[in-house]
Amino acid sequence: MKDLKYLFALSIPLSAFIGLLLKGGWLFFTPVYAFVFIPIVEHFLSASTENFSKETKEKRAVSRFFDWMLYANVPIVFGLLILSFYVVSTVNLSSIELVGLVVSIGMVLTTNGINVAHELGHRQESRERFLSKALLLPCLYMHFYIEHNHSHHLNAATKEDPATARYNQTLYSFWITSTVRQYFSAWKVQMKLLKNNNRTFFSRYNDVFWYVIIQFAYLLCVYISFGALGLSVAIAAGVVSFLFLETVNYIEHYGLLRLKNASGRYERVQKIHSWNSNHVVGRIILYELTRHSDHHYKSSKKYQVLESHEESPILPYGYPTSMVLAMIPPLWFGIMNKRVPANMI
Repeated sequence: MKDLKYLFALSIPLSAFIGLLLKGGWLFFTPVYAFVFIPIVEHFLSASTENFSKETKEKRAVSRFFDWMLYANVPIVFGLLILSFYVVSTVNLSSIELVGLVVSIGMVLTTNGINVAHELGHRQESRERFLSKALLLPCLYMHFYIEHNHSHHLNAATKEDPATARYNQTLYSFWITSTVRQYFSAWKVQMKLLKNNNRTFFSRYNDVFWYVIIQFAYLLCVYISFGALGLSVAIAAGVVSFLFLETVNYIEHYGLLRLKNASGRYERVQKIHSWNSNHVVGRIILYELTRHSDHHYKSSKKYQVLESHEESPILPYGYPTSMVLAMIPPLWFGIMNKRVPANMI
């Protein structure tokens, strides 16, 4: 029964559905729920560093319940998308209502789209990888699949990694550098993969090229079905989703750097190279993404068996609160800079 707590991960899309149903100010229910209500609850709940026994981990690792919890997000995400397109094309919403709708759907695309796609993208089964790419489609971030798996995990906590925020770098600067550099990094990885297999740019195995075509086709279908306003919402929600993703990237690795050894090579990724958070609500809603140190230490581990480690640096607040703080650079620097190890600065 304890595992049913992960159903709470569906509370973000549920809040967006309520907003779409009631409209008006309720269209802002999702951001208020995520960035006001959840931080308040996390403030009063103790963080949990408890890890499972070896026997329990082995059972959880093969339990299909945790897999189906991920799969369920596919119809939920696309169902909410279609509903939102239908609403904007049939209901005369005010400009402020449209803003609330876009932010709410963008948040769903982040938490239940990109985040779930991230977990499935690390799996070995082709159907799970297919679902990963499908969830990245409406986020307009399909190149994340290649860049994250072939570059980020190799270069995390180094200056070569676009998704690692530098010490004293603001979130808004990071949004630009990370999104642009990750996109070109994905192309670089793709071209290298093609070259290693003696294939050309026009090969059917040029996945990043196909991502561009597929995403364009998706937007074209939205335009044909729901008009210019539907298309605008699709683009805006996609942008909001990947900016929220980059905000998460920002807080996960801010200021942390791997050192170089005598040969000039970076030390291997350790449990000290990602910020961890053990706040229970954030852990559940984000499918344990907040135990990020363990994920980078062994990326093949499924979310339900990720562990807390004493040596991992700990965020003083949960992910929602940390994201809000990151949007106010002086506050973020004042809280976080003193926590970054001196030898990494």
